[in-house]
Amino acid sequence: MVFETRALSLLERSLDAAALRQKVIANNIANVDTPNYKRSDVRFEELLRQELDGKRKSIVGYRTDPRHIPIGRRPGGTVSLPQVVTDNSTTFNHNGNNVDIEYEMALLAQNQLRYNLLIDRTNGYFKNLRTAIDRR
Repeated sequence: MVFETRALSLLERSLDAAALRQKVIANNIANVDTPNYKRSDVRFEELLRQELDGKRKSIVGYRTDPRHIPIGRRPGGTVSLPQVVTDNSTTFNHNGNNVDIEYEMALLAQNQLRYNLLIDRTNGYFKNLRTAIDRR
């Protein structure tokens, strides 16, 4: 299938990770004054890098029929799922909270730039596909 490529799968997963990261950062910011709240982060790029380098193996389900839903492997190859991790080891404020609002705002801006870049690359992918289909 034309739309089930590894490149598109990587873009899709990266966009999912960026969207999830946006929610996690927004949640951190919303809880900046909540006592004993511990900030969370999304772990994706490191997992993806390990997978692309072949250092991380994912489990693939055995299919006895092509109509079965694939387990552990997406069409076009394996792409990691983003993971939410909580930092329980640090404390930033006197109330046990570890959210630094300036750091979170910087992460928010960085994530927005990453998301815009991924959208641009996805649009470019489909533009190239359209060009190939139209033969222009």
